Amino acid sequence: MPSRVRDRNRPRRSKIAPGERAARLAADERFGKRRLAGGREEKTRGQHAGTRRSAHPSGGTGGTRRAPGRPAGRRGRPDRRPPHPAVPTGHLHQPKERFMEAYIFDAVRTPRGKGKKDGSLHGVTPLALAATALRAIRDRNGLDTSAVDDVVLGCVEPVGEQGACIGRIAVLAAGYAETTAGVQINRFCASGLEACNMAAAQVMSGQSDMAIGGGVESMSRVPMGASGGAWPVDPAIAIPSYFVPQGVSADTIATKWGYSRADVDAYAAESHRRAHAATQAGWFARSIVPVRDANGLTILDRDETIRPQTTPETLATLKPSFAELGEMYGFDAVIRQRYPELERIEHVHHAGNSSGIVDGAAAVLIGSLEAGKRAGLAPRARVRSFASVGSEPSMMLTGPAYAAEKALKRAGMRAADIDLYELNEAFASVVLRFMDAMAIAHDRINVNGGAIAMGHPLGATGAMILGTLLDELERRGAATGLATLCVGAGMGTATIIERI
Repeated sequence: MPSRVRDRNRPRRSKIAPGERAARLAADERFGKRRLAGGREEKTRGQHAGTRRSAHPSGGTGGTRRAPGRPAGRRGRPDRRPPHPAVPTGHLHQPKERFMEAYIFDAVRTPRGKGKKDGSLHGVTPLALAATALRAIRDRNGLDTSAVDDVVLGCVEPVGEQGACIGRIAVLAAGYAETTAGVQINRFCASGLEACNMAAAQVMSGQSDMAIGGGVESMSRVPMGASGGAWPVDPAIAIPSYFVPQGVSADTIATKWGYSRADVDAYAAESHRRAHAATQAGWFARSIVPVRDANGLTILDRDETIRPQTTPETLATLKPSFAELGEMYGFDAVIRQRYPELERIEHVHHAGNSSGIVDGAAAVLIGSLEAGKRAGLAPRARVRSFASVGSEPSMMLTGPAYAAEKALKRAGMRAADIDLYELNEAFASVVLRFMDAMAIAHDRINVNGGAIAMGHPLGATGAMILGTLLDELERRGAATGLATLCVGAGMGTATIIERI
C-alpha cells in the first residue's frame, strides 16, 4: 500500500484552475508580487519591518516608501475600501456651476451718530450696533438664519469692544443660528464694501448659498488709530513708502490738480444740502433701522451730523486742519521729496469739507437666486463685478478711479454705462478728482450727499453706500450703479450692481 506521507521537499500541488492561474500571474506582475513554487505568495515582512534591502526599488533600507506605480493599500495590496462619494447628498451640496450669480436681497444701516462722547450712539456698544443691523435683516425678511452660511463684517479698529472677531460675536448677539459663521475683515475705509464683495464671492464660487456682508465702527468708543500699526511709526516702512497723514494726501491732490479752497468748500456745502433734502423727503427711510435701548425706546432714527445751514461762506471761516502737520511736522517735505514738481502744498481741507467722525453699522443680504427662492425672497439687484487695486501710497486717495476702471472692464462696461455713482466723501478733493478722472458730472454722483454731511463710520461706510445706491436706483427707476471708496496706504475698492 503506497505511503500517504508527503515528501516535504515536493511542492504542494496547486488547486487553482489553469485559466485562473494566468489571470493571477498577470495581476501579480501588475502589482509587483512574487510567487513561489506551488502558487504561494512570498511572505511579506512584518508591518514595521520595512522592505528587504534587495527588494526595495531604491536599494535603500525600506521603510514606508511605495514603489512607483504600486497602488495605495496596506503591504502593497490593492485598496479595497469603498470609494468616497464625490459629492455629499442634499440640496445644499449638489454640484454647482463654476461661477454663479450673486444677488442682493436687502440692505440696512443704522443712523450715523456723532462719534464723540456727546453723540447719541456713544452709549451703544459696537456689538449692539452690529446686532441691530443683523436683526433687522432677519426680521424684515422673515429669514431662517440657518440658511445664512457666513457673516462678513468690516471693522477698521478691531480692538477692545470691537475685537475678538466681532463678526462671529455679532452673529451670536443677534440671535442667529449657531451654524452661521462670522468673520471680521479690515481693508481700512473700504472694509464694509470689501465685506460685501467677499460675501458675493462666496456665493459666486458656490461656497455659500447665502451670506451677509457689512461693517461696524463705534468711533466714539474705539477711536481711530486705537489698533496701532507699523506704517505710521516704523521708519523701515514709513520712509520708503513716503508716509503722510491722509489729510495731507487730500491737500496734495488739491494742489496737484488745482482744486482751490473755494472749490472744496462749494462741494462740501452741496453735500450737506443734498443730504438734508434727501432726509426731509424720506429717501433714506427704506434702509435706516432705528437704534433702540433695552426698553425699546428709540435712541436715534436719523443721521446726526447733517447741517442744513452750511454754506460756502460759513465754511470759508474755518482754519485748515492739516497745515500744521504738513509744515511743522515735516510731512510737506516728504510730499515734495516724492513729487518734486510740487513746490508748495496748498492746505485747503478742514473739518467742514472732510468726512465726519461717527458711529454706525450696516448689513447687506447676498445670495444665489435659488437660495432666495427657498427663503421666499425676491432679489433687488445683481452684483455685476467688483475690484480692489493698489495705488501710490503717499498720494493714497486716488485709488477709486483705478478700482472703478478695473470693475468696469470686468463687467464689460464703460463709465458712461453707469447711471449713478456713490463715492465715499473722505475729503472733498477725492470726489472732485474722481469726477475729473472718470468724466462724471456732479448730477450722477453722491446725489443724496455723502460722508462730508453724514459722516464716515470707517468699517461700515462701504456697506452703507452700497445700500444707499440701491435705494436711489430703485427710486429713480435706474439700472446700474457703482460704489467705490478710497483706502488708506494707497488702495481703492469698487462694486458694480444692476437693479433687477
